[in-house]
Amino acid sequence: MVTGIARPQRLLLAAVCAVAVATIYAIQPVLGAAGAQLGLPAESVGLLVAAGQIGYFAGLILLVPLGDLVNRRGLIGGLLALTGVGAAITAAAPNGVVAMAGLAVAGVFAVVVQVTVAYAAAVSEPGERGRVIGAVTSGVVVGILGARVVAGVFGDTLGWRAVFVLLAASCATLAVVTRAVLRPDTRTPGARYAQILGSMGRLVVTDRLFRSRGLIAFFLFASFGTLWSGLALPLGAAPWSLGTTEIGLFGVVGLAGALGATRAGRWADAGHAQAITGWSLLVLAGSWLLIAPMGPTLLPLVAGIVVLDFAVQAAHVSSQHLLTTAHPDRTGSVLGAYMTFYSAGSALGAVTTAWAYTAWGWWAACGFGAGYALCGFAVWGLAQLRLGERAESVPVQRVPCPQT
Repeated sequence: MVTGIARPQRLLLAAVCAVAVATIYAIQPVLGAAGAQLGLPAESVGLLVAAGQIGYFAGLILLVPLGDLVNRRGLIGGLLALTGVGAAITAAAPNGVVAMAGLAVAGVFAVVVQVTVAYAAAVSEPGERGRVIGAVTSGVVVGILGARVVAGVFGDTLGWRAVFVLLAASCATLAVVTRAVLRPDTRTPGARYAQILGSMGRLVVTDRLFRSRGLIAFFLFASFGTLWSGLALPLGAAPWSLGTTEIGLFGVVGLAGALGATRAGRWADAGHAQAITGWSLLVLAGSWLLIAPMGPTLLPLVAGIVVLDFAVQAAHVSSQHLLTTAHPDRTGSVLGAYMTFYSAGSALGAVTTAWAYTAWGWWAACGFGAGYALCGFAVWGLAQLRLGERAESVPVQRVPCPQT
């Protein structure tokens, strides 16, 4: 088969995703140090994290649909450059307000991730689309987890601002490289921007496949967020009392599981996307049995993290494969709408894990993580039994792309 996108280009697109998403998550491991230096009270440092997430949510709705109207190659470069501007503002911020503004700017334009995934799906051969999406979206997990490792090390050595200097420089470099290396994706837009925004909202009401996949993403990333937003709490407490760098290294463990799930794209191409989702959600729920104990050794925790990240990435890739196959003419807006569920689920996981841990301990937080996974499995099961979805089928009802 003549591939539609070469391996070096896949790696480049994965790097774009990794660097862009890292601008949102890099603040988490250095939150205490950054807040203290910026003069923020302890109860307000969470606003630094919230600023990036709010910006990202806005970008998903307002900017990702542009990928269905303009050439995505140029859009990727432009969004990357503006993401770098946000990272640079954060690095130079004299106070908390400016830092929040910089993180919000970075978050808005970090939705270049979804534009990149849509580009990869558009230029791929149909028979390799799942494999390409799996390879490119692996960069998202690399960025989320790798940012923890790099930021943790930098925070203990060069300072938290150095993390954002590196990210700003990386965004600028990738903006130039993508413009030079990627080829234009050719298509003829059939709708105006306002019409695409309206059609995104109608997806939830009229498209069964999108509705089920969005709910699955919501619970999937609520479970994911429960682990990665709360893991530092028990590890930083007695008897482990680990430091920022040591806790950040657990991100390497997560990378092993997530990168292993790139094989899920090949399975999706072979017609097994629906089955992948089902068993991945069950595996995700089971992984919490390894994560919860926090016994005399952390080896079960390490194994559980590998399993959890493998399951999350496998389910995520299968959902994106189904949605881009069902809506090949507007992958950008569909993925943008889909990822709003991801963002909301991640926020839910972050909130409930801190609350449950403070009230009842780590076992309670893990119970929420497992419960979210089982809720996702219930949504998947109902879709199979009641909504008539079939493996690799188009949705029962699709929202047409409005014509001009």
